[in-house]
Amino acid sequence: MKPRLDFYTASPDALKAMIALEGAVSKLPLEKTLIELVKLRTSQINGCAFCLDMHSADARKGGEDERRLYTLSAWRETPFFTPRERAALAWTESLTLLSQTHAPDEDYELAASEFSPKELVDLTVAITTINAWNRLAVGFRKMPQA
Repeated sequence: MKPRLDFYTASPDALKAMIALEGAVSKLPLEKTLIELVKLRTSQINGCAFCLDMHSADARKGGEDERRLYTLSAWRETPFFTPRERAALAWTESLTLLSQTHAPDEDYELAASEFSPKELVDLTVAITTINAWNRLAVGFRKMPQA
């Protein structure tokens, strides 16, 4: 694959808004390790090589366990994730695959059992944001550095 265009230079104002949103997400009072798991799982689903490369490195820098990173795509079949992380990952998958899942009540109820209303909105904004970044990176073929 070859890059299609540099979306940062093509529309600086739009990217300023995205960067501001990302800045707001980084200040949300959710666990940083949880946010990185959400970013990675979303990027796995969306096939975003650039974001997978970036967020796996960020997760490792943040102290994330390699074993959890290797098994993230099979999180339901492992004992490595907490109930809170499992709820976040289920909600992440529901919202990332929205056209297929329609955000079922069971995923919402699981998330609502582990997160306060504010935290659930914050988590949803984080999921929304990484989905937007994935769409930019995949759509315009942003490549990770070799």
